[in-house]
This record gives sequence, C-alpha cells and structure tokens, in this order.
Amino acid sequence: MADLDHSTSDDNSVDSREESSQDSKLHFSEDEETLITRMFNLVGERWSLIAGRIPGRSAEEIEKYWTSRYSTSE
Repeated sequence: MADLDHSTSDDNSVDSREESSQDSKLHFSEDEETLITRMFNLVGERWSLIAGRIPGRSAEEIEKYWTSRYSTSE
C-alpha cells in the first residue's frame, strides 16, 4: 500500500507541472489587451498599477503577457 500512496503523490506532482505549463499561455480578452496597451502608454512598465485596473489579473500575468507579445529582439 505504501508504494501505491507514493505513486499517487508522484502523479500529483506531474499534474502540477502540467498546470504550470498551461499557465504560461495566458489568454486575455480583446478589452483587456486594449486596456493593457493604453495603460502601458500612459504609465509604462508599472505592472501592478495596470493590474489594479483589470480585475482578476496579477502584475506578473500582465508583465508576462506584455513581454511575450511585444518583446523586441535586437
């Protein structure tokens, strides 16, 4: 039985990793994208300030969205 319990906890850790990889693909509505762009033009990279205008979004999510969408490779 101990082996069965151990494999169950291993399965849970695999599930956590799958959720993390899914989190990396953030989905924003068109309204959210517009608001992020407008706010960025006003306040720059003040992600927490921008996140305060979008319910349910963290500063980290918005920064990750912005850098994945608008990063410039020089």
